Amino acid sequence: MTSREPVLVDLALQGGGAHGAFTWGVLDRLLEEDWLTIEGISGTSAGAMNAAVLADALARDGVDGARTALEAFWRKVSDAARLSPFQRTPLDILLGRWTLDYSPAFVAMDVMSRLFSPYELNPHGENPLREILDQCVDFEHLTGSPIKLFVTTTNVHTGRPRIFRNDDITPDALLASACLPTLFQAIEIDGESYWDGGYSGNPTITPLIRECRSQDTILVQINPIERAETPRSARNILNRLNEISFNSVLLKELRMIALLRQVSDPGNTEGTLGQYAHASHFERGIASARLLLEAQCRMAVSMPAARSGPRGGGRFPRRKQRRPWPPLIARPRRPAAGRLRMRVACHRHDDPHAIVSAGRGKPR
Repeated sequence: MTSREPVLVDLALQGGGAHGAFTWGVLDRLLEEDWLTIEGISGTSAGAMNAAVLADALARDGVDGARTALEAFWRKVSDAARLSPFQRTPLDILLGRWTLDYSPAFVAMDVMSRLFSPYELNPHGENPLREILDQCVDFEHLTGSPIKLFVTTTNVHTGRPRIFRNDDITPDALLASACLPTLFQAIEIDGESYWDGGYSGNPTITPLIRECRSQDTILVQINPIERAETPRSARNILNRLNEISFNSVLLKELRMIALLRQVSDPGNTEGTLGQYAHASHFERGIASARLLLEAQCRMAVSMPAARSGPRGGGRFPRRKQRRPWPPLIARPRRPAAGRLRMRVACHRHDDPHAIVSAGRGKPR
């Protein structure tokens, strides 16, 4: 196998509950590529937890240690869910349906969450993920990690995002980034209350442009942007509403970056930093239950991604080759003087014009 020119990349990891196991599979595959050097990671919810586990283990134990740590984290998560009342029904298991829609405990919890708040149902604010994070991440070591971390949370009072960086990341910061308000009490940090970061940035891209030198960003997306059919059941309508709301901030931020590249003065700091940014994108296409943490589901979600590139071929395109839309890594191309161009590589099911047309860039 011929050697490849090293490439500095950033990772943007979406949140999505148990679907974060898909992100684990993608990270496991990326870590096999020794020519990729990770400079920064922006993550929300499960994406933030994946980022913290990866950054800590990679700095201490290298690539093999990082892959082992990610597997250990998700194994602990699924093991903790073995005694959970949220399980598939025997009929679902028999038919191979990966859903909790017909689980009596899940349906009861869903109804209860609409009538009672987590302050009433869980007055002590217990969260089993806290102990798992303490076991899997050395938070003091994160301060000295060479990978820059950006964890997004949403301030309950202002609705604005707060970005936690390496020095500020604690178990509370990660739990706040994954705090769904109908299931968990708001997390108090420095006298402020925080909810899930997906409401304000899923994930936030701007810190990667402002604070990292890399010109390539790999976006691992959990929430599908498009659905071919109109949802008609109550559950599917709610799921689609969540997908739209958790994607809207990300899409607006990408369009803002595209517009900024078009109109900014290249000499301006913001314009210069974002001028040559590129993004590539994995999208989850399996499983539908964010709370389904069975080991079989975890492996079913993660391993297909672990063995495949963005098109499932198992190989990553070389930087100097021209490949059909989209590439994983796009070579930065310096635009003509006075003109900024935006190139964002999207997955098959996305509309490239919604993002790329703002910068008049052409898919490669």
